[in-house]
Amino acid sequence: MSDGTAKADRQEVGPAAMDDRSVMEAVAARARALRKERGWSLDALAARARVSKGMLVALENGRSNPNLATLVRLCDAFAVPLTDLLRQPAAPLLQPSPPEHQPELWAGPDGGAGRLVTGATQPAGAELWHWRLAPGEEHHSEAHVAGTVELIHVLRGALTVTVGGQEAEVPAGHGLRMAGDHPHSYANRGPSLAEYTGVVLVPPNAGAGR
Repeated sequence: MSDGTAKADRQEVGPAAMDDRSVMEAVAARARALRKERGWSLDALAARARVSKGMLVALENGRSNPNLATLVRLCDAFAVPLTDLLRQPAAPLLQPSPPEHQPELWAGPDGGAGRLVTGATQPAGAELWHWRLAPGEEHHSEAHVAGTVELIHVLRGALTVTVGGQEAEVPAGHGLRMAGDHPHSYANRGPSLAEYTGVVLVPPNAGAGR
């Protein structure tokens, strides 16, 4: 892998992105299973996900503390939502998600946080997020798999969303539908806390044949 990829692996999206040992173990087991289901070697997955082989080895052995950017790259390579990578056994009809089971996968420098509340894999991948951005904080995301759509509802403050060079300010009470398959960012340029929920929708069979 290139030095640029290795550097990206080391960059933290936020401090202490994944501290929960049970979450790390779930990611390790699921990533290993998904790779074997597809018949991919570690080298093949490293190339598809644009992460180093060393990072994958550490991750599959439960020795890595991956940041959100790395997890998203893995999900795009496998064409699954993030909740699939984090999934653990649950009841088939009702699947509660108490706060202690909602991993905080992004932490901002001034107290902001991105928490994965719950999600689904069928009939299409879906992730429900809860975000807080302190004044001046900004979260950048790479483009997701083709056809990905994001839905946002701002609860408090105002959120500035940028997608592919286009920008929109979304005040409290307003919603937004945006393309998730372009590089995008979310910023709080106001004087008070911005709080919002977001849903990431991954199209079924995304990435088939990749």
